[in-house]
Formats: sequence, C-alpha cells, structure tokens
Amino acid sequence: MTATTDGSAGAVGPRAAAASTTNESRRGAAVSGTGGSAPSGASGLDEAAARAAERAAGHLLARQDPEGWWKGDLETNVTMDAEDLLLRQFLGILDADTTHAAALHIRREQREDGAWTTFYGGPGDLSATVEAYVALRLAGDPPEAPHMARASAWVRAAGGIASARVFTRIWLALFGWWRWEDLPELPPELLFLPKWFPLNIYDFGCWARQTIVPLTVVSAQRPVRPAPFPLDELHTDPDLPAPPRPPAPATGWDGLFQRLDKALHVYHRVAPRALRRTAMNQAARWIIERQENDGCWGGIQPPAVYSVIALHLLGYDLQHPVMRAGLASLDRFAVWREDGSRMIEACQSPVWDTCLATIALADAGLEPDHPALVKAVDWMLDEEITRTGDWAVRRPGLPPGGWAFEFHNDNYPDIDDTAEVLLAFRRVSHPDPARLEAAVARGARWTLGMQSRGGAWGAFDADNTSALPNKLPFCDFGEVIDPPSADVTAHVVEMLAFEGLADDPRTRRGVEWLLAAQEPNGAWFGRWGVNHVYGTGSVLPALTAAGLPVSHPAIRRSVRWLGSVQNEDGGWGEDLRSYHDEGWIGRGASTASQTAWALLALLAAGERDSEPVRRGVAWLAETQREDGTWDEPYFTGTGFPWDFSINYHLYRLVFPLTALGRYVHGEPSPGKAR
Repeated sequence: MTATTDGSAGAVGPRAAAASTTNESRRGAAVSGTGGSAPSGASGLDEAAARAAERAAGHLLARQDPEGWWKGDLETNVTMDAEDLLLRQFLGILDADTTHAAALHIRREQREDGAWTTFYGGPGDLSATVEAYVALRLAGDPPEAPHMARASAWVRAAGGIASARVFTRIWLALFGWWRWEDLPELPPELLFLPKWFPLNIYDFGCWARQTIVPLTVVSAQRPVRPAPFPLDELHTDPDLPAPPRPPAPATGWDGLFQRLDKALHVYHRVAPRALRRTAMNQAARWIIERQENDGCWGGIQPPAVYSVIALHLLGYDLQHPVMRAGLASLDRFAVWREDGSRMIEACQSPVWDTCLATIALADAGLEPDHPALVKAVDWMLDEEITRTGDWAVRRPGLPPGGWAFEFHNDNYPDIDDTAEVLLAFRRVSHPDPARLEAAVARGARWTLGMQSRGGAWGAFDADNTSALPNKLPFCDFGEVIDPPSADVTAHVVEMLAFEGLADDPRTRRGVEWLLAAQEPNGAWFGRWGVNHVYGTGSVLPALTAAGLPVSHPAIRRSVRWLGSVQNEDGGWGEDLRSYHDEGWIGRGASTASQTAWALLALLAAGERDSEPVRRGVAWLAETQREDGTWDEPYFTGTGFPWDFSINYHLYRLVFPLTALGRYVHGEPSPGKAR
C-alpha cells in the first residue's frame, strides 16, 4: 500500500479540539508532517520517545490505503491453509499452483519435533498437526519423507486421529478417513427450535452460529469423496481407529449430552425424509440470506468454507452466482508472500485497524484535520451498518447503527469496533460535522441498546450467556458463546465518557461491573487480547475517563500488579498459556503491543513519571526498528481463549504509537457533555 497523505494541516474545529486536546504542557513533540519538535527542556527519554513516535507515525501513514483504510495481516495457524486445500479437493478444483504455494507456508511453520502449533512458541497441537500433515500429503509429500515421518510419529504419540478435535475429524470424514458414525450428530432440525428454547441457534455466539447452521446440512448428508491416499500412519492402531471410550456418568452434563448424542444418531436413521428436506432447505435459506455483498459469510473464513460445502451438497453447482461469489471471497483471504508462499487469513480487520490507527496518529500529535485522518473517517463513515442483523433477535426494535470488524459483515456489527470507531471520530475535525454527529448518535444509541442485563457488553450479541452450548460434544473447537467481557465493556465505557455520558446510569452500571470483575491480583481478564495485560490495559483508561480518581483502590491494585509483572528488560509480555495455566498470568517475553497496553494503563493511572513507565518507554524506544515499527512474532490477539490465537500484524505499530503519543502529549480528555 502507498501513502496518499501530505503534511498539511488546517484549522481545528472547536469540538474536535476539545475532544483531541491533551495535556498542553506536554505537547510540542510532533509526528512527521505537523511541523513540531521536542520541547527544549525535555529529558533524553522524552526526546527518544518523541523520535520513536515520529518514526512510527511516518511508517503508519505510509501504509494507509488510498481509500483511507489500514489493514495488517491477520495470522492464525496452518489449519486455515490445510482446510482451504481440503475444501478445494472436496469440490474438485484444487490446482497445482495453489497447492504448491500453500505447502510452502505449511512446511515453513513446522517445528523440529514434527508438530505444528497454534501460536508462535507454543506447544505442538494435535489437530493442527493432523490437518497440516494431510495438506502436505495432498501436495505430494511422501509419508516416508523425514519431515512427514516426524509429524506422523508425533501424531501417534499424541493419541492419533481419534484424539483430534471434532472439526478435524469432520474434514477427514469428508474423504472417508473417519466414520461419520463416530462423530457427534448435529441435525438440521435444530433450526426449528424457537428462540426461547434451550440450544436454539441464537444461544450460540454469532461465529459458532454461522458455522453450525451449514454443518447441520453436512452432518445430515454425510458425504464421502474418494480418498486420494490412506492415513493409517496417523492412527495408534489402524485396525481400531476409533477405540471405545467409557461414557461419562449420567448424572453430569457430559454424560447427559453423550446420551443425547446417541439418541440423535438413532434419529438420523429414522428422521422423516420430508421433515429433513424441509429443515435443510430452511438452512439453505438461512445461509443465503446471510451472504455478504462480497460473497463471504460473516467476514470470516470458517463459516464461508462450510457454507460453500453445504450449498454444494444441496445442489448448488459451482457456477451458481452464490457459489461463485463465495469461492471468490475465499480467494481474498489469501496473503501471497514474496517467496511464493500463500497464507490464508481467518478474517480481515480493516475497520478495527483503521480506527486504532486513527486514534494512534491523533494521540501522537497529528493535527485533527490532517488529510490522512479525514480520509480515514470518510472511509469509516461509509462502513456504517444501518440495517438490522441477527443481534435484533435479542434486541428487537433497537435501531441499527454500528460497525463491523471486516470489509463486509453487515449481519454482525460488533460493539468493540463501534466503540473504538466513535473514539476515533472524536479525535478528528471532519469537514462535514453534521454527517459525523449523526453517525455518532446512531452508534452510541445502538451500543447502549446492546448492554446486557448485568450492565456489561459482549462483542456481538446481548445476553448471549447460556452455558449449554459449550457442553455439547460437538463444540470442542473453542468458545461458542459471547458473554460480556471486561475489554469490550471498558471500550464502551470509555466511549460513553467521551460522549459526555460518564454519569449516565447505564455507564455507571458498566463501571460497577468492571470493578466487580477485577481479579484478586488487580488485573482484568482479557477476552479478545492476550490476556490480563490486555484486559488491564483496556480497563484503566476507561475507569479514569469515566471519572474514577487515580487514587481509587481498584486502580492502585492494578498499578501494583503491572509493576510486579514487568520484565527485567523493561517491557511486558504474557504468554497465551495464561488462559489455562495461572502460572503464566502476566508472564512472557516482552512484546511491543503488550508493553504498550501496560503503559496505556499506567499512564491513565497517573504514573507518567514512575519508574515502570520510564523503563517501558525506554524499552519501546530501544527496540524500535529503523523503519519505525517493531518485531513481534508472538501472538497477542485472541479469537477463542487458548483454542484460537491471532497475530495482528498492525498491533506492533498502532499500540506502541498510541502509548508513546500519550507519554509525550498526555492523556486524551473526554469532550463536553452533549
């Protein structure tokens, strides 16, 4: 991407100035194009921070797309690449060039012991290793090749295919490498359950819902394509690939759902054909109605893959407009590297990246009417979603007005993006203030309407808290519900404070929920970022924006915790293993994004001149690359805690720039009451 911005800056409107003005005693250092310089009396650290912010801002400006948006690569794990090849094999459209490019990427990600991981530096993962191995077999790698022999030996030692997750075994069942009878049953009649009934599709989080509906068709059809090769080497005992396991006690949830699954397998054999056909047709309508304008489903790869398979099984040929658009959308998830390899993104994050980049540049001193910021706001305004989506099932009658994460996902705007977009808007002086104010009003109204009963906010739905979906044998692939989280709630509270609504009862309920959610060590759990460092870095700026004094006991506990987990090198890091091992909480190699989150929390808490902040800022300045960004191979984003991890490649730039900007210029101030 090339930059289209220049260094010009115009007059600042009074409302934008009020929203973006910070501690003027610390303003003066400026990013590229604003014409400022470091204060004459600044310390060496202040000067180093200002220079680092200037380099980072210059790099970020150069990455803006001509249309106004930013997007970094969204890296997950090789199951995305393996499943893309398996889909193409299933549909009969796998080509040599795609296979070769995917195999280059998959081979590069293999560990020395033969396994593949789900995040950088993590332990080997059985399902990822099975899927990567099968993909390389499709690419022609022979099982006796050293890297393949190491992989198959690792799989057998880990329990073989029988111990892999359900989704992996579904992919294998499509080619007869696993029996459908040995998979949990998922009948399409599930769609007939009313919205108030337990385990109806709206009890699932939107990402799970969009995946489960097409999989009900696949489960009912049980297709099997000819296997291009056997996979005996991935079983601990090829003569007994699915060894029997004792059932769980009938008195617990696991035992109850195991027995329910057995009953559903019986139902599969006797289901009335007319009823089943009606259910599958309803599933097809549900899927097609939710296809986005770009052909994708939900803006994420898994629902798109399974929707294409389901519709194909129901008779939609590959030249049907729905199928052509769906397959074309999957091609857009591919990132081609200079070495000819091809990585598949699980999702794309332009709205999220753009609002974060706008905030970072504004907080780093870019003038509020800078053309780059105005262009970003123009693009985000065009991305507003003004149609009703699935969220209205729980909030009927609520007028729409939000933003999604992706280029196209009108059915599922999310609360986190909406809050951050509005925070970005308040930092920019836009030439059409009436248009901006109308969008802000709609977004704030929709966000307030999505508050859950307890006072907090989830990501996509309100009150999506049923515990039952996670109990299903089918749902072993990660989090399948969308309960409120501290990080999303914090971003909403911060946004509402900037809208002059800090004293609104709904905002105060959010603050009370956050205070109650604080963990004994002083941190907050991070649902959508890794982990307690992210949660705490989100919450403290929100609490202080909402009016809590920095002397509040909750804030002081957080400050002490952050100081206690700072690394010796001055940075902060937290490994993904903290999601299931308390010994990793707040512990891990220092990363630029996590160091920035800790600094954002400490700066909000009034710790600008403290030793932890000075050491953290020094770490950012010292580890910055010549091009203005930072190296960050570690995954600091979260899809499903522990089960699905993300490396947002722009995090290593936008969050350090935001932290450095606030260190140099001070904290942004909420605007006047509306």
